[in-house]
Amino acid sequence: LCFPGQEQLVRLIYQGHLLRDDGQTLAALHLAPNSVVHCHLSQRRPPSADPAAAEGARTEGEASRAAPLNVGTLMMPLLVLLLAALWYVQLQHRHVFTATATTCLTGLTLLFSCVAFAVYRR
Repeated sequence: LCFPGQEQLVRLIYQGHLLRDDGQTLAALHLAPNSVVHCHLSQRRPPSADPAAAEGARTEGEASRAAPLNVGTLMMPLLVLLLAALWYVQLQHRHVFTATATTCLTGLTLLFSCVAFAVYRR
């Protein structure tokens, strides 16, 4: 009644469980009085049961948009490259770096190494 023409986009959630059976009424679920039922209205239509139609929609969707770039996967190599460049400059031009700058660069390298080993150890 509340979402005419959008029945396929509406999903009801009761006590953390998705109510999947669209043919079942709320009275048939035996909800307790004053129960809270959440309503989720999605933006996309769920995949159809027809595999041929789903395959056609998938190829059409893939052709219309490219996969988003995940910048998080590029951060570790970018930081390694940045630290390597800083160490190269420090070794080639020692007169530019003070003792404090070299100590900070060493600390950053150690911190980054610990984080990298912790992340990739899993």
